[in-house]
Amino acid sequence: MAAAEPVYSPTTVSETKSKKWLIVPTDNLDKFRCLIKVVEVLLSFVAFILEEVVTNCMSCSPLYFFEFISCTAFLFTALLLILLATTLHKRVGINCWPSLDFVYTALMAAFFLIASIVFASDNGGTDLENAAVAFGFLATVTFLVDAGWFVKTKGFPFKKTNQQAASNGVCHLQATHRHCPVDAGDLTLQSEHMHEVEDEEGYEEPETGQHAAEAADRAMEDRGCRDWTTCC
Repeated sequence: MAAAEPVYSPTTVSETKSKKWLIVPTDNLDKFRCLIKVVEVLLSFVAFILEEVVTNCMSCSPLYFFEFISCTAFLFTALLLILLATTLHKRVGINCWPSLDFVYTALMAAFFLIASIVFASDNGGTDLENAAVAFGFLATVTFLVDAGWFVKTKGFPFKKTNQQAASNGVCHLQATHRHCPVDAGDLTLQSEHMHEVEDEEGYEEPETGQHAAEAADRAMEDRGCRDWTTCC
């Protein structure tokens, strides 16, 4: 006797998790900026190595400062590149990656420029030191290009955050007033009128949500609308 077949076949298909570890391009890092960051890592590393092989220094403070900046740029840029180019950034618990990326890139460009200028103005004049300075300026240019491309493609991250917050506030106000674009002047006049009535009659101040709803209803009545659909 043949086995009975199930009447309903399973409709859910199990999703296979992607095993890709390199996810460029993403919202946080496109291909061009990924390439720029690779160049930043290489130039910073070469500048650091050239500075490290300098054996003698007449004034060592600029040398040590350049060493610190080049080493910091190499290590932290490599770390940032690995995080943004892979899925590891999703496990860190940071949500403001664009802002963090832009601030770090801009600051590193400024510090690398200062370190290169200081080291160029006060060194022993050897070929190694001049080569280190040259790679320091090249690294500065790549950091500036990275920050400039970020602003060109995505804009300033902080300005975008403020616009999103303002947009969320407008959406919340529209949802409160049943998605009808009531003029702000009407709501202001109705609000002032309600305040005058409350002061004359000695009423207590209602809650903010109730107050806004009553002002919106009065604006609808002044327009002669039966409901918000005809007003809109």
